Amino acid sequence: MQQTSEQYDAIIQRCKELFVKKMKDYGSAWRILRLPSLTDQIFIKAQRIRSLQENEVRKVDEDERSEFIGIVNYSIMALIQLEKGVAEQPDLNAKQAADLYEHYARVTKSLMEDKNHDYGEAWREMRVSSLTDLILQKLLRVKQIEDNKGVTLVSEGIGANYQDIINYAVFAMIHLEEEKS
Repeated sequence: MQQTSEQYDAIIQRCKELFVKKMKDYGSAWRILRLPSLTDQIFIKAQRIRSLQENEVRKVDEDERSEFIGIVNYSIMALIQLEKGVAEQPDLNAKQAADLYEHYARVTKSLMEDKNHDYGEAWREMRVSSLTDLILQKLLRVKQIEDNKGVTLVSEGIGANYQDIINYAVFAMIHLEEEKS
């Protein structure tokens, strides 16, 4: 599990670097997005990954990795929105946003470590396509919970689903890195 922890940290660091650069370019304009809008953005990225996995012809020069990074970053934004609520105007400076990003990345990694302990790193035997499908399934669950105004009878809340989505995306990127080397 030490290897997983190091790989996880490297992936999250790459995602965070892009998040910080985009904060410099755009500020925290994303703070005005409602949760369903963020969910839809993540869904679009997951659908694109699935399309890339199924189609040989690509008309846009981006690979799965950039889309998985987007999934991680939008999911962390969603976790921040869950805590802080939607803002009417951008209200976070770069340091505040980076601190919140690190907080949710840390909490989500802790969840991954707990589940990895219980499941014995079963994700290592999974295909990237299966991880993509699980992300899509989680997104459909989140959409249903959103349509139900957040009310669930026996299910985890939206936040837990976003955390699972982050972890599946990181696992997929670890697989892609291992395939590359």
